[in-house]
Amino acid sequence: MTELQKRLLSSAVLVPVAVACLWYGRWAYDALILAVMVGMVWEGATLLGQKMRCLRGALLLLWPFCAGVLAIKEQWLSVLYLALAALFFGVRLWGAVLVSLIGGSALLYLRARPDGLYETLFVMAVVVASDSSAYAVGRLIGGAKLAPSISPGKTISGSIGGLVGAALMGGVIAYCAMGHWCGSAFLWGAVVGVAAQCGDLGESAFKRRLGVKDSGALIPGHGGLLDRFDGLLLAAPLAALIAFLSHHKPLWLLGVG
Repeated sequence: MTELQKRLLSSAVLVPVAVACLWYGRWAYDALILAVMVGMVWEGATLLGQKMRCLRGALLLLWPFCAGVLAIKEQWLSVLYLALAALFFGVRLWGAVLVSLIGGSALLYLRARPDGLYETLFVMAVVVASDSSAYAVGRLIGGAKLAPSISPGKTISGSIGGLVGAALMGGVIAYCAMGHWCGSAFLWGAVVGVAAQCGDLGESAFKRRLGVKDSGALIPGHGGLLDRFDGLLLAAPLAALIAFLSHHKPLWLLGVG
């Protein structure tokens, strides 16, 4: 099978599962996010040279699981203490744990909000739209490289296309949620899209520093969990902050009177 065929087949399996868990919420969504949090720490620690089939490795994996359970129970201060306590593993591994805890906790927080279904869908759909639009426009137009020392395949035209795609998707999701168009949704879609692209570049820089192409091989055609969720790792915390500041309104209505 070609890489594209593997990618499409993986997406055909994973996307319906993810959408079903998001739609159902509760234990199905929580279990999915917990599994992803643990998997990301496994990948990150392995890339940093930590052997996982030992007591230290097993203890390391308990950190994201316990933090995720506390986040589900909305015990945010305990999540913070647990995140700080992960320094016990050293600064490098602490970074891997922290990325998982912040990204996963943000996704759990968003889904638990009153408009959590659409808010979480907003973030995920915007990230996917940003990634897909950037890839399509970059391949079609090409041009100057965005960050050749980090990710040689990314172009400025692709980045602009990604932002346009993210803005449009934000507007569409808000329309589906409210039944009418909302200008601020396009704006916040673009903002979340910027965060998604920064997360993508950050993960690319991390892999380049370690001299690896993929973070893992769990998802055929996509690489590892960090490869697949790199955009969300920064976009979800930003969206969670926007949602927190918007109080009981949907996050895309922040700033709207």
